[in-house]
Amino acid sequence: MRQSILFANFTPFFTPDIIRDMAIHFTRTTPTISDLTLHMHLPKQGGPEQTEIRKTFFPAEWYPQRGIQLTWPHADTDWAPILHDVDAVYIRMSLEILSQNERLLIVTPEPDRIRGLMHERIPTRLLPHVSYFECPTDDTWARDHAFLTVITTAGPRLMDYCFNGWGMKFAASRDNMICRRMASCGTDGIVDVGQTVKGLYADCLDFVLEGGSIESDGQGTLLTTSACLLSPNRNESLTREDIEARLCRDLFADRVLWLGHGHLAGDDTDSHIDTLARFCSPTKIAYVAPPSDSSDEHHDDLAAMQEELRTLRTADGKPYELVPLPLPHPVCDPDDGHRLPATYANFLILNHAVLLPTYGQPDNDSLAHRQLAAAFPRHDIIDIDARVLVRQHGSIHCSAMQYPQCYTNS
Repeated sequence: MRQSILFANFTPFFTPDIIRDMAIHFTRTTPTISDLTLHMHLPKQGGPEQTEIRKTFFPAEWYPQRGIQLTWPHADTDWAPILHDVDAVYIRMSLEILSQNERLLIVTPEPDRIRGLMHERIPTRLLPHVSYFECPTDDTWARDHAFLTVITTAGPRLMDYCFNGWGMKFAASRDNMICRRMASCGTDGIVDVGQTVKGLYADCLDFVLEGGSIESDGQGTLLTTSACLLSPNRNESLTREDIEARLCRDLFADRVLWLGHGHLAGDDTDSHIDTLARFCSPTKIAYVAPPSDSSDEHHDDLAAMQEELRTLRTADGKPYELVPLPLPHPVCDPDDGHRLPATYANFLILNHAVLLPTYGQPDNDSLAHRQLAAAFPRHDIIDIDARVLVRQHGSIHCSAMQYPQCYTNS
């Protein structure tokens, strides 16, 4: 049997240096020693048999965070016609991130404009926690072009994967250079940007991978979709077995769970997992449930995905606790009327809060809020109107990338 023991009971024996070196997992998102837990396997007779410690791992999103990266919209992107509106959404996200005592890194080709907005609309006491990285950008979806972070005993390893515009659908050469530009500012392979991005640079540019295409439970399990990772314009020379082996090697995973169903109308990503199903804990998955209206174009595929999720098992062989989220009523583009990929699954987990995208639908918005409040009982659920974001086919989670706190001397 597995038993969680409060680390506070062992504080005489575990110094912060030992905690740092062992890279212990957290069961709640609080970076205090009293909230650390050490998972142990206990034999039938009692007493510790084997300590389960991952010295190198790809953390879950709820792992304590150093800060968040946002890549800010600007007038040379598709946001130009509604730049004022999307600025307001990014300001709101920035405020909520900073209010959670997290650092914020803003990537932008126009830091003076954004700095002016922040000084106008963000409380002065929070501004010291904001840093800026100036560089050219194509778009704003940091989830897919930012570093993925692997935690090691030597500190963070910043994985720079190729981003090719979701299978060469859109221009992405400048976004694909952001991580390398950050690395070029460091020395001896160490990236050190602002107060947020610190670690050893890892060149993974021979492999196309977007952060929104994978979910981690922090304990060696990844969740993804076949439609995205096996799409022909990403890693077309590789088989599913090749891709799975690469993910397990790079991200120190034990297994990859694949979903073969699930899509959203208007989606550009080939069914990113962060639009469909998300880990809330190592044993809990929130997902987009099929709509009650069987005539909805999503009904059959989401029902099939729901059945797939019911067959998945944790590493211990148990069914996952599934948290159904409603599918929003159709949200359509105001210019040409096409349906947009609105989803409540695209929430962002912070240290003490979850930012939930909402769509001006009181019934569905409130139901999604209640479901996530039950799934994250120690987090505040903060609603953010995402109707502007979804006009460019993304939402809250797509907009941001978290960087974990690794408890190094920095």
